[in-house]
Amino acid sequence: MHQMIASPFLDQHVLVRPGSRGGALLPAARHEELRDVDPDAPAPAWLADAFLKQWEDLADVIDQPVGKLLLVRQPSTWEYGKASWEINLGCNYACKHCYLGLKMNAGMPWEDKRRCLDIMAEAGVLFLQITGGEPTIDKDFMRAYRYAWDLGMMITVSTNGSLLWRENLLRLFRECPPYRVTVSMYGATKASYDELTQREGAWDQFVQGMGAARRARLPLRMSVVVADDNASEEQAMVDLCRSWGVETEVFTNITPTIYGGAEVLTAQSKEHLRERQPFAGCNAGRTFFHMDPNGLVSICKIGRDDQISLPQEGIEGLARMAGIGDRLMLRTGGCTGCALSGACTVCRPLAKQYQEAKAPLAAYCQHGRPKTG
Repeated sequence: MHQMIASPFLDQHVLVRPGSRGGALLPAARHEELRDVDPDAPAPAWLADAFLKQWEDLADVIDQPVGKLLLVRQPSTWEYGKASWEINLGCNYACKHCYLGLKMNAGMPWEDKRRCLDIMAEAGVLFLQITGGEPTIDKDFMRAYRYAWDLGMMITVSTNGSLLWRENLLRLFRECPPYRVTVSMYGATKASYDELTQREGAWDQFVQGMGAARRARLPLRMSVVVADDNASEEQAMVDLCRSWGVETEVFTNITPTIYGGAEVLTAQSKEHLRERQPFAGCNAGRTFFHMDPNGLVSICKIGRDDQISLPQEGIEGLARMAGIGDRLMLRTGGCTGCALSGACTVCRPLAKQYQEAKAPLAAYCQHGRPKTG
């Protein structure tokens, strides 16, 4: 079982370690050298030095054959470095603000899931986010996670944390360390947490899961979600995360559902709306893609028009993604000819969702904001 991964990543080559945020750049020639190293030979001296410079705790295993220390990813003719995967839309919560809308249990059979992971690896994906719904309730989560890990992916699991106390999950994460475990936080008290998630006892599960995750020293990051039900607890949520020694990111702007539904916008705390920074473009569809539970690939979680079926089309279907992304980013519909589009704070796919939800213009567009001066 590998301790390190040497892999192409976009136009570079990197040395990374599962469970660690650190890493190092590799010259292309060094990566080429590693591809030809005898797996039963000791690690080259330069590689051992690079290991120990970045991770001193490997001193006791550095003398193992290089094949036991290192997984070497092969070059890809594709240009993808990251992907996200909704393994299932099902969830054990029913959060009022969830952008997925109706969270139905659905998904591919295991053989299709495995094939899609193989295709992702072939496409060059090094960093994979597994999300949901709640991914840990999926019947194939554990073997999908392990399979992706064995392929040499650095995995982030996005979860509500309610099941992180389970020993089978903790054992999996010990054996195959995740790059990151991102936990959504929905309140600082039982009353607000259970109200927003619409599940009695959800807070108790969250606390139990977080206690187990911290004891297991998982690489945690908290996504603090501020909504109307917990708006008075924003600082309390941040303070609790800090007391746990966990980094946080606060989210206050709720978006419509992926179907353009407005029902979740009622959960928004209007007093906590924050002005977004101008949208400066992204590489959605070019170096990144998203896959839903049925293997339908889109440029991202928001822009889901013109999906391709990865199980049916295979890796060749990804050739269309860049063109789809360019088309979806064009200012069309109500945004055609906008004089302020150069400073717009949302991408076109997100603006379309707000428009379909008939959301107040101020929620996503500069034209709806009071004029100053």
